[in-house]
Amino acid sequence: MLSRFAEALDSGRFVVTSEVAPPKGTNLEEMRHHIELLKDKVDAINITDHQSSVMRFPSLGGCLAVIEAGGEPILQMTCRDRNRIALEAELLFAYSRGVRNVLCLTGDAVPVGDHKEAMGVFDLDSLQLLKAIYRLMDGEDLGGNKLDGAVEFCAGAIVTPEAQPIEPQLIKFEKKVEAGARFFQTQAIYDLDNFSRFMEYARKFKVKVLAGIVLLSSARMARYMTENVPGIFVPPELIAEMAAAPKEEMLAKGIEIAGRTIAALKKGNVCDGVHIMAIGKEAVVPDILAAAGL
Repeated sequence: MLSRFAEALDSGRFVVTSEVAPPKGTNLEEMRHHIELLKDKVDAINITDHQSSVMRFPSLGGCLAVIEAGGEPILQMTCRDRNRIALEAELLFAYSRGVRNVLCLTGDAVPVGDHKEAMGVFDLDSLQLLKAIYRLMDGEDLGGNKLDGAVEFCAGAIVTPEAQPIEPQLIKFEKKVEAGARFFQTQAIYDLDNFSRFMEYARKFKVKVLAGIVLLSSARMARYMTENVPGIFVPPELIAEMAAAPKEEMLAKGIEIAGRTIAALKKGNVCDGVHIMAIGKEAVVPDILAAAGL
């Protein structure tokens, strides 16, 4: 049985996903508020998994909150913190509780987070996790043991179209497609010409690609990402546009830029949809959708 998100992917229409970051603690009020805001406006909601190696309430717990609210969750699963036994067990538990979509991630390096003394596991990487999911779907674990009840997931992965050089990303992309990825959510894209060239390549494969849209909230943020985050490039003209806006209007300008980017992607039939990442400003995602005419 296909998940609602898988059905949306197969429908041929422009698909929209977004994401919610769980809290650092057990106060789930804000997370649940953001889920309520988004559940009827997007096709699925990603719950991040200790993003940037910062310990938070777990992705699976957030996915269960999405289900409780009547939404469609995408479980983000990184390989950084768990070995294959724990990853497989969590997939079984997730499936038993109604989670049907998984995004496979290797995970950020431990030193960038807030538990620098932690030991990274990385028993599997994102490609191997994708393969593990399909093995579970075939009714067998990675130890070669038969399962008493298999799983069925719509599994996806990530790709970074702005990476330089791009060739390693293309090799990983093809391997993930071969491993069974149904969809890709990309790292942030701002250069539409460059992304269109990537999509000319990606269209050779039977897979859905959702362009990553990261909300710019200030010119400083745009500069920082370009200078410090691998695989993200904000064109100088967009940085200048953000910088020209009064401080109190920068967020509105960022919403406008995100909205027109989404509109251009949809109008040009460049990709299959978008994945909106508002990073701490989830409450404005409906405004981005409105600015995009969605």
